[in-house]
Amino acid sequence: MKKLVCALMFLMLCTPASGAISAKSAVVVDADTGETLYEYNADERLPMASTTKIMTALVALGEGDLDRSYTVKPEYAQVEGSSMYLQAGETLTLRDTMYGLMLSSGNDAAVAIAGECGGYDAFVQKMNDKATALGLTDTHFVNPNGLPADDHYTTARELAKITAEALRDPVFRQIVSTAQYTVGERTFVNHNRLLSSYEGALGVKTGYTRAAGRCLVSAAERNGRTVIAVTLNDPNDWADHAQMLDAAFAKYEPVTLHEAGDEIATLRVFGGDVDSVPLHAQNDLTVYLLPGEREQLQTVRYGDRICYAPVARTAQAGQLEYRIGDAVLARDTLVYGGAALLTPEEKSLPERILERIFGIG
Repeated sequence: MKKLVCALMFLMLCTPASGAISAKSAVVVDADTGETLYEYNADERLPMASTTKIMTALVALGEGDLDRSYTVKPEYAQVEGSSMYLQAGETLTLRDTMYGLMLSSGNDAAVAIAGECGGYDAFVQKMNDKATALGLTDTHFVNPNGLPADDHYTTARELAKITAEALRDPVFRQIVSTAQYTVGERTFVNHNRLLSSYEGALGVKTGYTRAAGRCLVSAAERNGRTVIAVTLNDPNDWADHAQMLDAAFAKYEPVTLHEAGDEIATLRVFGGDVDSVPLHAQNDLTVYLLPGEREQLQTVRYGDRICYAPVARTAQAGQLEYRIGDAVLARDTLVYGGAALLTPEEKSLPERILERIFGIG
């Protein structure tokens, strides 16, 4: 009996709270702050199959001009595995190829992108250089598509970091959240089931090889917060991701940072009938925060530090941002909470003449 109780306690301690017990490795992070919300064996180096293409897309986006056209070379169309079915000699844009890469998981698309962005070997080096620039130490790429290779690996944690960086690009967000995309007579359908089944899903990338198993990177946004979930080698990935994302979003609570009309700062006034005017928040501002984040918030105000009369009440006076590190979690417009009139000695000669003759001013 004692052995049974010990075994049950061990299982309770080792079972992930999110329910993602099928994955060999898993992590859930806040996309903006990098905060880890859940992890299970998140630092083991593992193959990642086609989730590799997140880095392929990120590097390609950094190359610029997605609307330039190219002609498909025979070697682009002769790649094994999942395909967007490129045909040698056809002409299309890099943008169209990016949709084939991320929606249809085209291995041929990955090779074409690499070939048109500096050449295959140079592009793979750019992928590894980007990993180094992101501070990743357990990620290495041998190819742009994720086909099995001994020295091609990442970790769940580092794949989440790559995804967070990619999601900062609005073009990447648009591509991975697109349900289907048509190029001529060819239609690409997004393989990510969560787009149609999970509230706030942004998509991202599926992956599978026999060596890597089922791999999945997903992201979702609710109440202004974006969460990324990663599983490597997970036979039950769709259900696990829904559970992990649910558990992550449940950690956030609404917090009112300020209300409309709250005084945020005061501004010194020169040449006016008052020495200073208050700056007020324009709107109520409520955000969803994790426990402990309220104490980490820093405020950054953009706008003039002094002003000159006249000042009109309710006129815009800058912006206020709430940040954690480099992540901007919320912002609001500041307005003047009072007015400042010109003093008599600061008025122009025409104004003083009008005031003397007509009582204007």
